[in-house]
Amino acid sequence: MPKKVVLGFSGGLDTSYCVKYLSEDMGYEVHSIIVNTGGFTEEELKHIEAHAHKLGVKSHKAVNAVKSYYDSIVKFLIYGNVLKNNTYPLSVSAERLSQALHIADHVQELGATAVAHGSTGAGNDQVRFDMIFNIMIPGVEIITPIRDLKLSREQEIEYLKGKGVDMNFDKSMYSINKGLWGTSVGGKETLSSKGMLPEQAWPTQVTKHGSEEVKLHFEKGELKKVNDKLFHHPADAIQYLQTIAGPYGIGRDIHVGDTIIGIKGRVGFEAAAPMVILKGHHALEKHVLTKWQLTLKDQLSQFYGNWLHEGQILDPVMRDIEAFLETTQRNVTGDVFVQLFPYHFQVTGIESAFDLMSGKFGKYGEMNNGWSGEDVRGFSKIFGNQTMIYHQVKDATIPKKI
Repeated sequence: MPKKVVLGFSGGLDTSYCVKYLSEDMGYEVHSIIVNTGGFTEEELKHIEAHAHKLGVKSHKAVNAVKSYYDSIVKFLIYGNVLKNNTYPLSVSAERLSQALHIADHVQELGATAVAHGSTGAGNDQVRFDMIFNIMIPGVEIITPIRDLKLSREQEIEYLKGKGVDMNFDKSMYSINKGLWGTSVGGKETLSSKGMLPEQAWPTQVTKHGSEEVKLHFEKGELKKVNDKLFHHPADAIQYLQTIAGPYGIGRDIHVGDTIIGIKGRVGFEAAAPMVILKGHHALEKHVLTKWQLTLKDQLSQFYGNWLHEGQILDPVMRDIEAFLETTQRNVTGDVFVQLFPYHFQVTGIESAFDLMSGKFGKYGEMNNGWSGEDVRGFSKIFGNQTMIYHQVKDATIPKKI
């Protein structure tokens, strides 16, 4: 009886090679799985399933993980206003962890003795997948043909043609990975330290001009309405907002960051809905949270985003930070108004019952209702007292020149 291997399958060149190599060269019974985190249509999923069976898999499973991906990861990226290096909303790194977790579950369901993925030896994904598998399914062999055999694209194509595989081997000039929380775009312009992706490289072309206002309604930190349209799940609201903001070309940028394996890398991305949501959510928080809530959130959120990027979603400290982030959202409820333009947007204001900028407590730079001028005079003296003492002691210990 052949041994079972579960293969994370996208239907592309690398994972197509893996099916043939694992089944025909290694003698495994291959069970493929694709985890949809928002990047595939139903038609595309059916095409991928047909392709998998044509390659010779024993079984194929498609998991709709869009809502679970939001619930377990994206929600906390919003709570934390997480942008890697103040730029990137972790579009791909976050979804890889969701995919790895579902693949590990499928290994346990089938009682497979091995798990495989099509990562190369040059990127972050190999670490993310391997680490999740080592933690969730210890003892299960991890097979990575593309990485281990150090295969070139040309070698993979030659091998598949030799096996009689008929598929589209033409490679686009740009590699694109689409998901709920944004789309990454890689090309020759991102392989060096200088260069911007041309207009035609972006998956969402600019078809809207002029401007329009969009109203986002948050309840305890979660996006529940867009322009008063109610959604049962925030993932649906994100996808709807993407259809509104995406055609403006909003959220395009190139991220420069440190990979897990120690090298620098550049990747283009477009993330209209994520960027509008993150900036809108942050604007609302600045009105309804206190100074020290915001300060501590910034510190923990930066760590959370960096640790998530490096595949450490299962570290228990992440649950601790998530619990903190959850509690900070109890008053993050209200409307945020955003003006959309071609290639950019602007948050124009908020309305919330929890707004700490309420006029009944005073107006900054004009008047106050909570204290007198004498109160401030005394406060200023006390607040600077230790620093005043420091400077007087310092001056007293410095020898005076004769």
